[in-house]
Amino acid sequence: MTVDVEDFFHVSAFDSIINPDQWSQYKPRVDFNTRRLLDLFAKAEVKSTFFVLGWVAELYPQLIKDIHAQGHEIASHGYAHKRAYKQSRQELIDDVTRSKNHLEDLIGEKLSGYRAPSFSIGYDNEWAFEVLAELGFKYSSSTYPVKHDLYGTPDWPRFAYERPEKIIEIPIPTLKLLGRQIPIGGGGYFRLYPYKMTQMLINRYLREERQPYSFYFHPWEIDADQPRLTNAPLKSRFRHYVNLHRTEGKLERLLTDFNWSTMKDVYGVA
Repeated sequence: MTVDVEDFFHVSAFDSIINPDQWSQYKPRVDFNTRRLLDLFAKAEVKSTFFVLGWVAELYPQLIKDIHAQGHEIASHGYAHKRAYKQSRQELIDDVTRSKNHLEDLIGEKLSGYRAPSFSIGYDNEWAFEVLAELGFKYSSSTYPVKHDLYGTPDWPRFAYERPEKIIEIPIPTLKLLGRQIPIGGGGYFRLYPYKMTQMLINRYLREERQPYSFYFHPWEIDADQPRLTNAPLKSRFRHYVNLHRTEGKLERLLTDFNWSTMKDVYGVA
């Protein structure tokens, strides 16, 4: 179980209308929503990996300490939610280092994991794995082997594997159906699919692939009351707002229908 800890105004879908200089114009909702998730996890006795945006950690240090104190894994989501393939090598080093150092100072231990915003390590920036290895990360979960307009490495490995850079990459899960790789890892697809369909797809993945399954989502996905950004492109608004009012109930079922733990524990990448 994984959570990308970012707010509604950080998402890549809104890049065309919001830049980081404008983040201060929005009232953050991430602390409240993440604490709601912590309550759901505690009720279901689930431990999760929280890929935390450095910007959030600087604004809400106590939230990060509380997540860690409750036995969850803290990992890095970078600092400013800029896609990795839009950064130079030095920019990526600076972004990830700022996040990593701050998170480690808050929790008093080294981080093992990193996830690039919008799964943005791919064909044109494989060197990013070298950066992560040099910074001391043990694993990454930064690729999604599907075709998508913002990301996607459909011909890369579908299961956890060791990269030549000596870092473990844990791709977001897909299922092969009718000759295509179907995204089943969570996020917007979880909100879009009926719950019974998600349940069926996960069970089929576990049965046929015999691999661990990992799920991802964001705190804003259980927040049906968040502000509506009406000036965003129609496709972006659909992706972001579809079925928000149903997500919390579906998530509660997901937490009890399957067994969950942290990336570090499930994949043995501490």
